[in-house]
Amino acid sequence: MNSLSRLFAIIKKEVRQLSRDRLTFGMVVGLPIMQILLFGYAINTDVRNLRTAIADQSATHLSRQFIAELAETQVVDIVSFVDTPNVLEAKLRKGDVSVGVLIPADFDRRVTDSARAAVQLLVDGSDPTILAVANQLSAMPLGFDTMVAGKPNAANIEVRPYYNPERRTPVNIVPGLMGVILTMTMMLFTAVAIVRERERGNLELLINTPVSSAELMIGKVVPYIVIGLIQIALILLVGWLLFDVPVRGSIVDLYIAAALFVAANLALGLFISTAVSTQFQAMQMTVFFLLPSILLSGFMFPFDGMPKLAQYIGEVLPNTHFIRLTRGIMLREASITELASELIFLAVFTTIAMIAAGLRFSKRLD
Repeated sequence: MNSLSRLFAIIKKEVRQLSRDRLTFGMVVGLPIMQILLFGYAINTDVRNLRTAIADQSATHLSRQFIAELAETQVVDIVSFVDTPNVLEAKLRKGDVSVGVLIPADFDRRVTDSARAAVQLLVDGSDPTILAVANQLSAMPLGFDTMVAGKPNAANIEVRPYYNPERRTPVNIVPGLMGVILTMTMMLFTAVAIVRERERGNLELLINTPVSSAELMIGKVVPYIVIGLIQIALILLVGWLLFDVPVRGSIVDLYIAAALFVAANLALGLFISTAVSTQFQAMQMTVFFLLPSILLSGFMFPFDGMPKLAQYIGEVLPNTHFIRLTRGIMLREASITELASELIFLAVFTTIAMIAAGLRFSKRLD
């Protein structure tokens, strides 16, 4: 009986401690709910609403009917009409669209000739899921009012994959994996930075120095930026040697994007470090941000296929913008000026997170 009494006393003590630790209690409830919501909304093999641009060089009743039937499939979301195939390719390269539809000037004649492709789908092959959806779309029976041999006619659709014609999965995975690895390591390093100083007693030494909060924040970030760039070099080297993953764009542009992304994650990690009281809580918060960065960033599933709410959350995550940068530079040979909006977001995010971390940090033991 004495043993049971002591055992219940320990259990009671642990329950009270958990109830006082609001962050841990919140993670106990929040993590399962978050995972159910993330996996439920993000994992969607039935992809819809792929951003699509159309170049209708025929401009006939039949071509307009084809476009209407294409839109009715809900697989594509027609966001713009352009004049030439060159503009379609430019939009693909910049990542403005995932699919380009080219309807040639002699579309009406091609419809009646099964030996010739009546329509071309230009697809961003850097995402294999989008390419698979385009192949399914090309097999759909999109019929017309015209009749051939007494049967309803249908267009012969040709799919042209860009940037990954061999359809190799590592070409898609490695550029996205760079963001996931850097998010995990950089946030974890800095999320425990201030907490570690407090737990080890080193914060007492900093109190007696003239170092300002801003100087401490920047000093914590700079060494890890160098570490992050070294990690980028390792990932690129292994990806090239083992999986033949190309870097078609400028390596300088890639490193500029990586430096901003690393800084954004380090700033977020510092903010977490100022908001928690133990290293264990810091690691919990890192996991809390890591899961959305994997599932809602377009790394595993096409961004366009997710619900709008999930897209809004994904747009706030630095990894979403970095994946667009890496795939754009490495695979689509896009320049950094064509992806300037993604860089601007990372710069603004870093600034806001650093300011927030600096305001929360106080050189006091309490």
